[in-house]
Amino acid sequence: MNPIVFLDTETDGLHAARRPWEIAMVRRDSDGTERTLTMYVALDLRDSDPKALQIGRFWDRHPSGRRMVGKSPSPGDSATVYSSHDAAKFVMEWTFGATIVGAVPSFDTEVLGRMLRHHGYLPSWNHRIRCVETMTAGYLGKDPGGLRDCADALSVRYEHDRLHTALGDATLARDIWDHLMAGGAR
Repeated sequence: MNPIVFLDTETDGLHAARRPWEIAMVRRDSDGTERTLTMYVALDLRDSDPKALQIGRFWDRHPSGRRMVGKSPSPGDSATVYSSHDAAKFVMEWTFGATIVGAVPSFDTEVLGRMLRHHGYLPSWNHRIRCVETMTAGYLGKDPGGLRDCADALSVRYEHDRLHTALGDATLARDIWDHLMAGGAR
């Protein structure tokens, strides 16, 4: 069985040349063990969509964004900002041979695949990526909407303030996956 990587990114827009500024991965190996990695990625903001940065709360959460607007780091905050090259290396290592699961994971694999290729790496995750939103629609026999709507329709709990964070969305995708793979029972 392939490892599974529950994955999400926060990007600087919806445009074709979008770039990730936050990447989260929860890797579940075949023995059931899980590891979690969240990375903030250095970002040149010149071509960024301000609305996308607002939705993901870039100015409040990204260490560089907080510094740009004069906000002090949170107590105990030692978040590292990775170069795009270093982030690509970690994505390559964590996703190699894995099945990617997320909420519209093609959005994330497209941006990450472009980043990997730019730095000389090759996306090597399994070609069958899984979307928990599509799975939920099939399970319910109707389209409930986005990630939060799917969780609500399935009664999967989540923390509202973690939505639109890469780790919050990746772990919610994992919880929805586990719920559906258990036949909808909890």
